[in-house]
Amino acid sequence: MTTKSDRTKQFILEKVAPVFNKNGYVGTSMSDITEATGLTKGAIYGNFKNKEELAYYSFYYNVSYVLKKIGDIIETKGSSINQLMAISDFYKNHYLTRIELGGCPVLNVGIDANNTNPKLYKAVKQVIIKIQESIFLIIEEGIERKEIKKGINPKEYASLIFSLIEGGVFTAMTMKDNSYLTNMMNHLDKVIQEDLKN
Repeated sequence: MTTKSDRTKQFILEKVAPVFNKNGYVGTSMSDITEATGLTKGAIYGNFKNKEELAYYSFYYNVSYVLKKIGDIIETKGSSINQLMAISDFYKNHYLTRIELGGCPVLNVGIDANNTNPKLYKAVKQVIIKIQESIFLIIEEGIERKEIKKGINPKEYASLIFSLIEGGVFTAMTMKDNSYLTNMMNHLDKVIQEDLKN
């Protein structure tokens, strides 16, 4: 059973997480936060210790939102190849979601926090490691099932897949042109079909 305090925290995160993702940690002011929530500064700080803590939890809220959507799709796919293709399809077909959220939270916060917020930057690095580990496990399981070629390096390809996705998202968001992401995901499809598929 959730408490009133838990519900208030959840409400604040729902309203503020997209603001942090669009404006960044430094670019998000307390007036942005109070305007987004309709709550007073005292009410915000009654639930979160400070702006840094709110930004930290907002980052995880944004990341969880995206990863849950991808995870739900992957769960419906049987083979490891189909799971990898589903990740590519997600990024091809959900570009508008990226715009509404202000882009990829991992990319945004990674760039924003690199030299300004060590705690947030560490959180981004941990998320990147976790995402790559998830891709690694899909590939490793595919090798065991003989769906993916034996002899390929799962860690290397997990890193490559993640980098292709983030590079495509970054360029598409910067240029405001989805074709960059579509082209990159088409290339990723070729990598999956030609390099990985057994």
